[in-house]
Amino acid sequence: MGVRSEQKEKRHQEILAAGLDLFTRKGFAATKISDIAKSVKMSVGLLFHYFESKEKLYEELIKIGLSGPKMVMAADQSDPLAFFEATAKKILGYAASDPFVAKMFVLMSQAQYNDAAPEPVKELLRQNDTYERCALLMEKGQQNGTIRPGNPAALTLAYWAAIQGVCEALALSPNVPCPESEWIVDIIRR
Repeated sequence: MGVRSEQKEKRHQEILAAGLDLFTRKGFAATKISDIAKSVKMSVGLLFHYFESKEKLYEELIKIGLSGPKMVMAADQSDPLAFFEATAKKILGYAASDPFVAKMFVLMSQAQYNDAAPEPVKELLRQNDTYERCALLMEKGQQNGTIRPGNPAALTLAYWAAIQGVCEALALSPNVPCPESEWIVDIIRR
């Protein structure tokens, strides 16, 4: 990759980070493309060379946010409890070391309830089935005796809500101590 390509990619990443920060703090509707351009110290016109609209920038961030669950769900699921242990450890480790990851959890949560989100984003979010697949894994873990009894969907909700809450706290205050992943897994452990 040449110097020019590297500089362009660096600016692309800066715009994504600035967009993520502003969308999580102000919301999609209240964030203006000029706010993002100002944050990265470039003109709105130059920003449009990277993203044709605020909606396209938001959509790319959502796609990045959805790539995380896709990677998580691609992991070995033969032992459900081990899957949930590894997932919690990996996510909390990333969120504690990289504010982008923690903020991404905030963005994804907000996007679920955002009436102003562009239709392509709403469609991408509808296609995300992480909770359903995790509920099936919870049930499998209950059958093998490693996951506590209870409604598998409710256990899935408790597990992911705990991770979401930690990531939101880390996004808001990056210097707070990150809980141990085992504490989260203890929510579901038999």
